[in-house]
Amino acid sequence: MVDAELTFAPATAIAGAIRSGRLSSREAVEAHLRRIEAVNGRLNAVVRLVDQAPELAARADAELRNGTLRGPLHGVPITIKDSLDTAGTITTAGTVGWRDRLPERDATVVARLRPAGAIVVGKTNTPEFTWSNETANDLFGRTSNPYDLERSTGGSSGGSAAIVAAGGSPLDIGSDTADSIRLPSHYCGVAGIKPTQGRVPRTGHNPSFRGIIGSWTQLGPIARSVDDLALALSIIAGPDGEDPHVMPIELRDLNDVALHTLRVVFFTDNGVRTPTPEVIAAVRSAAAVLADAGAHLEERVPPHIAELADAWWDIARADGHAWLLRLINGAGTPGRGSYAWLDDERPVPAAELTEMLERVDDARAGLTRFMHDVDLIVSPAGPLPAFRHGEGWGEGYADSYCEAHNLTGWPSVVVRAGTSPEGLPLGVQLVAKPWREDVALAAARAVESALGGWRPPPL
Repeated sequence: MVDAELTFAPATAIAGAIRSGRLSSREAVEAHLRRIEAVNGRLNAVVRLVDQAPELAARADAELRNGTLRGPLHGVPITIKDSLDTAGTITTAGTVGWRDRLPERDATVVARLRPAGAIVVGKTNTPEFTWSNETANDLFGRTSNPYDLERSTGGSSGGSAAIVAAGGSPLDIGSDTADSIRLPSHYCGVAGIKPTQGRVPRTGHNPSFRGIIGSWTQLGPIARSVDDLALALSIIAGPDGEDPHVMPIELRDLNDVALHTLRVVFFTDNGVRTPTPEVIAAVRSAAAVLADAGAHLEERVPPHIAELADAWWDIARADGHAWLLRLINGAGTPGRGSYAWLDDERPVPAAELTEMLERVDDARAGLTRFMHDVDLIVSPAGPLPAFRHGEGWGEGYADSYCEAHNLTGWPSVVVRAGTSPEGLPLGVQLVAKPWREDVALAAARAVESALGGWRPPPL
C-alpha cells in the first residue's frame, strides 16, 4: 500500500493486510507517523508521540513471523485521548499541573487494546479534564478541524476525531460525558459510539467513574468505519473488577441484526434548536435508508428529550463545579486552570439538587416506556456543522441532541450522512435500547454504506 491508501484505510483492513503478510506493522506505523507529521502542524490534534512505537512495530512483525498473533489489531497503529492513562507515556488530561505526569499503569481500555495487538503511536488533545465543547487547553492550545482550519473539532474528543478524520490514526478511544465522542464525530465526519452506561470500564480515565458526573461518562472508539467501532468495542468492553458500574452483559454481534425487523422513530427538531436544512435532510436520508431496508419508520419526537438536556447542565453545575475544582487543585494546577468562569459558579441547595435528580429519573422512566415498542431513534447529532473557533457558546450550539442520552445511559452512534453548503461533514445520531449497541451499529453501518460515510478532508 502507498501512504495515502494506507493511512485512509480502516483499522480492520490494516490488520488484515498485516496478518496476510502484505504489509508489515513497521510500514503501517511509519506511514501513520509520516501522516501525523504532515498534518499535525495545522491541526494540533496529537500532543505527544510515543517514541517506542517503531520498536514495538518491529517486535509485532517478529512475533508474526514466529507464528504469534496477539489479537485482531496485531501491529495496527492507534492513538489514545490524553485523558486516558498510558503507562510510560506522559498523560496530562490537558492540565498544567500534570505536564510531566507519568502513569505507572494503563487505563483499562489501553491495557486491553495492547494485548489485542494495537500499537499506541500518540496521545490526542483534550480540554482540561475534558470539560469543554471546544478542544483547547493551557498546555497544548487548540485543535482545528481538518475540513476547515478556522473551525472547531468540538470537545472533548476533538483531537481524537481530527486525527482519525485526517488519516493520522485509524482508531482512537474517546470519552463522552455530554457529547464528547458524538459531536466531534459529527463535526469531523467520522464514526463514533458512546456505549451503554456500564459497558466499558473508566478505570484510568481522568475524570474517573466517581460521582454524578462520572456516571454519565462513557468511553468508546472513534474510527472512519462502523466495523472498526464494533471491533474496538468488543475488545474494550466488560468488567475490570475496579469500575463498580460496569456489568457483565453480553455484547451482541451487529451482523445478527435484521434491519427489516426494526421499529424506528426519527425526528429532526427537538424543540430546543431547529437544525439547518442540510442537517434535517441528512436525518431524513438516514431514515430513508432504514426504511428501504424494510424497517418500520415513524416520525415523532420522543418525550422528555429537551427536559433531559436542560437537566444535564443544571446537575453538572449544581455543586458550583466543586468536582472540577477538586480535579484542578488535586493536579497542582494554579488557580482555576483554564476555567476562569468557575469564580461565578454557586452551588444550589441540597433540596434543589435532590429534586433535580428525581425529575431526571421521572424523565428517564418516561423515555423507557416510550422505547417499549421502539428499537431505534434517529436524530441530528447537532443542529449545526462545526462552529468557528471561539463561537462554541453561541446560540445554536447547545448539545441538546446528545446530552439526553448521557442521562439515559443508552448507546448512541454517530455516522456521517451529509455535507453542509460550506463542505463540512454532517452526522446523524442513532440511539438504541440499553445493551443493544448491535442495533445502533448495524443501522449506522447501513447508513454509512448507503450515504458514503467518512470522506477525506482537503489537507
